[in-house]
Amino acid sequence: MTESLQEKSRFSEAGKDVGRRSSHREYRRLFFHIYIRKRAVWFGNMTENQNRILRLVMTGILLFSMFLTAGRAGSYVSSIRVQTYGDSVQKGSQNSGSSWVEEQDEKGVWKKNRKMAKYCVVVDAGHGGSDPGKVGINQALEKDVNLQIAEKLKAFLEAEDIRVVMTRETDGGLYDENVSNKKVQDMKRRIAIIEEADPVLVVSIHQNSYQQESVKGAQVFYYATSERSRMLASMIQKEFQVLQPDNRRLEKGNDSYYLLKKTAKPIVIAECGFLSNAEEAEKLVTQEYQERVAWRIHMGIMKYIGTGQTA
Repeated sequence: MTESLQEKSRFSEAGKDVGRRSSHREYRRLFFHIYIRKRAVWFGNMTENQNRILRLVMTGILLFSMFLTAGRAGSYVSSIRVQTYGDSVQKGSQNSGSSWVEEQDEKGVWKKNRKMAKYCVVVDAGHGGSDPGKVGINQALEKDVNLQIAEKLKAFLEAEDIRVVMTRETDGGLYDENVSNKKVQDMKRRIAIIEEADPVLVVSIHQNSYQQESVKGAQVFYYATSERSRMLASMIQKEFQVLQPDNRRLEKGNDSYYLLKKTAKPIVIAECGFLSNAEEAEKLVTQEYQERVAWRIHMGIMKYIGTGQTA
């Protein structure tokens, strides 16, 4: 058996052992041993009274299907979720921690920790209806890309037990057809949704465009005088730099965008890329890249919530 096959075999067999462990202490030691060997990243601490679901970043690993099914059978493994990313994820993995928490009762039965359920996040998909937003070099409409990324972000946040309110969930805009200024009514209704939801933060999803096709890179904007918005923007911008290692853009303050000015809660506008750039426009219409963008925004949000700046 080759060395690589031996490694995969040991990883699979060790994974199957997890379900047979009767001791939490042994369970913890086993995972630590496997993850260090595979040069993975372990986020969160485990104690005798609290288990953490571990998020790992592993390179060059093939997981056998029997590992994924066998792992679920044990009393200490409630679920396994696997996602794959490109090479760029490794460069930022050391600083991209987030964790889910689950607890056991005195009988060892898993129960969901609902600490995150008290948080509400508003996800705003920019434009919609008769307002297409930017039109990409590939004819992609910004309103469509915005909604697709927003839907994926919603799914990631809900997996963290965060309540998500969307300003729109269809192609339509937030205006009446008979009004003379649809844009004004649309923006006012977005503000009304935000105020009613009373969220801890707001993220508005947009795409950028520029006359020079070579310009590219995701960038986050925040209201210039809001320190908490700046903090949120900074955390999401750092996640974008993990997604795009060559992206040297920084979060940027702004005092003219309507949504930023009229929202009292911490709010950012995430410009996820340039539809005027052929490379980014091609990526932004694919489900895989949209998921990666949404995941990075989600990571930034979770880090912000983790700071406690949500009161």
